Amino acid sequence: MNRRTLLTSAAFAAAVPTLLSGPALAQTASSAGDTEKKHADDTKKVGSLSLATSRVAVEQASDPMVKAFAKWEVAEQETIADVLKSMEMGDKAEGALKPPSESEVQAMLDAEGKASLDKLKSASGKDFDKAYVTGQLDGHTKLLRIQEDYLKVGQNREHLGVTKLARGQIKEHLDHLDMLKSKTG
Repeated sequence: MNRRTLLTSAAFAAAVPTLLSGPALAQTASSAGDTEKKHADDTKKVGSLSLATSRVAVEQASDPMVKAFAKWEVAEQETIADVLKSMEMGDKAEGALKPPSESEVQAMLDAEGKASLDKLKSASGKDFDKAYVTGQLDGHTKLLRIQEDYLKVGQNREHLGVTKLARGQIKEHLDHLDMLKSKTG
């Protein structure tokens, strides 16, 4: 190896750490953080409507299978909300579940979500069951799209892992909801 090649290689080796810690890497890290935040926010928004309507369905559903699904959905959405919140906070992890309060859920709903929730609350009997299942199908389809979009661009290992688990549950719920839809009409 000649002296020039040796000096060039040494200069490049010395510069690599500086290049990797410079603005280009900071931009990538910032974009990755923004990607995770957008994914979490989108998931919480759609998940909050699912949680709010499921909390109502636990009380108002007339079909026992619809009521059972609503109970499972409440448990799942409360868990997902807690996991996403703990991932954002970055504090020490806890084993105790801290589900979002009713006011926290309401704060996550947009005008369309609030209108959907009010409309559902005014229904009863089989009409309620049908409206709830239809709304859950729509919400779970949106949630699946959010997860799949994130899995294409996500960077954070833990966030990707949670997203993969959520995607599997959402797919199972869509199958279950399709069965409930055929039952409720």
